[in-house]
Amino acid sequence: MIAVTGAAGFIGSNLAHTLAAEGHALLLVDHELTPAKAANLVGLSRFRFSRHDHFLDDLSAGRVEPDAVFHLGACSSTTETSWDYLSRNNVEYTRHLWNWCAERRKPLFYASSAATYGDGTLGFDDRTPPHELRPLNLYGKSKNDFDIWALAEVAAGRAAPPQWAGLKFFNVYGPREPHKGRMASVVFQTHKQVKATGEMKLFRSTDPAFTDGGQRRDFVFVGDCVSHMLWLWRNAAPGGVYNSGSGAARTFYDLAHAVFVALGLEPRIGFVDMPADLAGKYQNFTQADMSKLRGAGWDAPSTALEDGVRETVRWLEGAAEVRRAA
Repeated sequence: MIAVTGAAGFIGSNLAHTLAAEGHALLLVDHELTPAKAANLVGLSRFRFSRHDHFLDDLSAGRVEPDAVFHLGACSSTTETSWDYLSRNNVEYTRHLWNWCAERRKPLFYASSAATYGDGTLGFDDRTPPHELRPLNLYGKSKNDFDIWALAEVAAGRAAPPQWAGLKFFNVYGPREPHKGRMASVVFQTHKQVKATGEMKLFRSTDPAFTDGGQRRDFVFVGDCVSHMLWLWRNAAPGGVYNSGSGAARTFYDLAHAVFVALGLEPRIGFVDMPADLAGKYQNFTQADMSKLRGAGWDAPSTALEDGVRETVRWLEGAAEVRRAA
C-alpha cells in the first residue's frame, strides 16, 4: 500500500491516478473533501481515504503501515501570512512523517518548492545549500526550513528514511487543478478567462528588465513531476533535494499564446497591474538546473510547453463537457 498525502490536490491526485493505473493499493490522505477536490478522485477505485490529522494518529498507533509515503499535502498559498499555520502544516507535519519513515524504514518523498530560491540571485541549482537561500515569502521559507532540517539530520548521522527526496517543484501546470482558484496555473487561468471573455490579461511587469508578459518561468507539466518522483523511488537515487522542472524558461506570453493555439483561436492578450500582495514577492525568472537529477540517471525528455498545454486544454475541455452533461 502506498500513502499519498494531499491526494485530492493537484500533484497528489495526478500521482494517485498514475499509481492506481499501475495496480497499487492506495491510502489517500487529505483534508475533508470539498466537491471540487473530490472531483480529482473520480475514476479511482482501489483506495482508502484518511483525514490528514487521523493519518498521523493511525501511523503512531500502528493501524496503518504504508510501504512508501509520498507527502504532497501542504499549505501551498504563496500569499499566506500566518507563520504558525505554515510551520504547523508544512514543517512540523513533514517532520512527523520523516521520523516515522526513519523508524519503520520506509521511503519518503516530499514536496519542496522552487519558491525556496527567492529572487534567483543565487541561481536555481539544487546543489546550493538551502541555508544560503532567501525565499521571498513565508510559504517558500516553510519549504526551505524543512529542507534545511532534513539535510542537517542526515549530516548529523541521525535516523533518516532509507530512501528519501525533497522535490523542488517549479511552475507546475496540467489536469486536476481547478480547485486551486487564484493559485492555479496560468494555463488554467487563461483557459478560464478566454472562455468567459475571449481574451487573457497577464500581469504587467514591475521590473524594467522584463517586458509585460515577458517574465520567464520554468513551466513544467504535472506528468513530468509525477515521473520524477516515481523514478527517484524506483531507482533508489541518493537521498537529497532535487529540482523538478523542465529545465527551460519560457515567458508567460508564450504560455498564454499556447492556450489560444490549443483552442484554435486567434490570441487576444492584454495586461493588468500586479496585485499589491504579490508585488515585491514575485519571481520574474526561474529555470531549474536539472543536472543533479540527470546525473543520478534520469534521462527522459521534458514535455514541451506546447504539448503539455495542448494536453491540459484537452482535459479542461473534457471536464467542461462532463459538467454540462451533468
